Amino acid sequence: MNKGTIVAGSDWSKYNHLFKPHKIPAKTILLREGEISKNAYLVEKGCLRTWFNNDGNDITTQFFFEGEGVSSIESFRTNEPSFYSIESIEPCIIQCISKKDFEFVLDNSPSIKMEMEHHLFNRFVYCQKLLLSHIKDSPQKRYEQILQQRPDIIKRVPQHYIASYLGITKVHLSRIKSKLARRG
Repeated sequence: MNKGTIVAGSDWSKYNHLFKPHKIPAKTILLREGEISKNAYLVEKGCLRTWFNNDGNDITTQFFFEGEGVSSIESFRTNEPSFYSIESIEPCIIQCISKKDFEFVLDNSPSIKMEMEHHLFNRFVYCQKLLLSHIKDSPQKRYEQILQQRPDIIKRVPQHYIASYLGITKVHLSRIKSKLARRG
């Protein structure tokens, strides 16, 4: 993605001026669980994750890479506290748009509004698949799915976040990786 271009070839380019670029270091919290989301982010370079605290345990829910957008959409749209935090995993360049500016874009561009509806539906389907996978699949099967479908996660995300995402300990993840390596 070129600097200053939000989504090439779409109506978004008319609204580039509403996005503010930010360079942030790794481990930067963009939104804390329980706060009200006032911004949406587009990852230009780097990786973000969403996570929540469960009795002192950090539970990672999703990862976002170049070209992907993230916000606590529930909080962003309803002004209610966020269910999770948004944090950078590696140094990032992100584009930030405020809620007010995002709503302005939606009000003034029917094509972007349709694009966002399509995007949200796809995110809903993804989340449904993720939920069902956590219910019916073993951690090993979920890890194998990541290897197959999202190798970028394995290459770029620290192991403790992957373990958290799978709902297992780092030790259990190491056992799974060893078992798969032996099967080769």
